[in-house]
Amino acid sequence: QMQLAESGGGLVQPGGSLRLSCAASGIVFRINDMGWYRQAPGKQRELVAIMTSTGSTNYADSVKGRFTISRDYVKNTVYLQMNNLRPEDTAVYYCNGDIRRSYYSDTISQWGQGTQVTVSS
Repeated sequence: QMQLAESGGGLVQPGGSLRLSCAASGIVFRINDMGWYRQAPGKQRELVAIMTSTGSTNYADSVKGRFTISRDYVKNTVYLQMNNLRPEDTAVYYCNGDIRRSYYSDTISQWGQGTQVTVSS
């Protein structure tokens, strides 16, 4: 069964860094866009960063210059390096991938279970 599994969340002080990882497991033919979203308490889920299969990236304005998204196309893994973290970055971070399991199958938007990031002194 296809799934995305995140890791790397935790508690960090303001100004600190964390690196999130998300690996796709199961049968994967192709992954198009892969990215990170976050949801803070009482707020809607929002895009943080996304990377296409060709390496193009897009970031939320609030994280530009602080966060960097990268992918390992062989390992079907996406990373999010988060530097200079702020209390307003506190949220559950979700990985998302547009995945095809075979040449003949449709592309499915797959979500991970989420990982908590808390920025607090």
